[in-house]
Amino acid sequence: MKIVIAPDSFKGNLDAMQVARAIERGIRRVVPRATCVKVPMADGGEGTVQSLVDARGGRFIRIRVRGPAGRPVTARYGMLKDGTAVIEMAEASGLPLVRGRSRNPARTTTFGTGQLLADALDRGARRIIVGIGGSATNDGGAGMAQALGVRFLDARGRLIRAPASGGMLDRIASMDLTRVHPGLRRARVIVACDVNNPLCGPRGAARVFGPQKGASPAMVLKLDVNLRRFGTRVRRELGVDIVNLPGAGAAGGLGGGLVAFAHAKLRSGVDIVLEAVDLDRQLRGADLVFTGEGRVDFQTAFGKTPAGVAKAARRRGVPVIAIGGGLADDARGVFSHGIDALQGAIARDLPLAEALARAPEFIADAAERAMRLVLIGRRLRRGKAR
Repeated sequence: MKIVIAPDSFKGNLDAMQVARAIERGIRRVVPRATCVKVPMADGGEGTVQSLVDARGGRFIRIRVRGPAGRPVTARYGMLKDGTAVIEMAEASGLPLVRGRSRNPARTTTFGTGQLLADALDRGARRIIVGIGGSATNDGGAGMAQALGVRFLDARGRLIRAPASGGMLDRIASMDLTRVHPGLRRARVIVACDVNNPLCGPRGAARVFGPQKGASPAMVLKLDVNLRRFGTRVRRELGVDIVNLPGAGAAGGLGGGLVAFAHAKLRSGVDIVLEAVDLDRQLRGADLVFTGEGRVDFQTAFGKTPAGVAKAARRRGVPVIAIGGGLADDARGVFSHGIDALQGAIARDLPLAEALARAPEFIADAAERAMRLVLIGRRLRRGKAR
């Protein structure tokens, strides 16, 4: 048997390759001579850099950048063997990097994310994948743009030197792109974006995501007004309409900023990863696919890794088993979206700390149970054939 193992990470516990290895151990208890092809996956969010470096080969690059609250942080990104750079904005501008009063989207900036992009361009990257989940910011990508050489000027023509933040976007009266990083002319920037929120308005970045980043009701209104003004300024000066662009509101408007200043294309995160790991080629001749994530529920069917893997497998007629660290009551909804069977990693009630500590063991056990059921099905089919 050829079995493709293409799980997401179990976030906060195991990365995708660790999950894949655990599934392989369980499979080999039942089918020792199976050909197991491990393809660590992600959906464009947390774990994307690790998964693509594991799947495609490459290296991690670590640099010091400006964190969302202004303090230096060490952030990493991946450089694949083909020269593609893979960046997670949360490494430089993510919510976990700010605590307490620092959680203030009127003051946080994406400048550090721009520094990661600039470093990748300096190293010759011609293709850059940017995952933009988990931001602490609401600056419309203005801080990122500054790090790439964009200069913002106030109404008196003075250069705004402070890293841009959501609370000061209304100070921007004009934009100077004459010093923008020259590498952007040659590079293709692709943004993993799985929300369709516009830049501003009732479904915009500030109103939908601002409160979870620490914004008060009054601050939300101010941030929303500032994003609209910023988007209007971008349209007037650059000819790019990001105000109503679906996905522009992702990551506090970074989605729109990347489109405006880096000529980026917004795409589904899992589709980007499927393409990058060339999963369709890995599925050729496969008899079975294993996928999974930390918790499987009905939302798994919409833009998550198991659904993307199942869609690719369905095109080749390969059945799919998903393993979840936990299975929600509505998890069976995934059966109508290409996943043929489910297994929960946890077979009994136990404390969370023990479940996390023994996760590789439990995942292997779940894969073994699933494989034994697969073999029962094969024997039943042979019996009917006789």
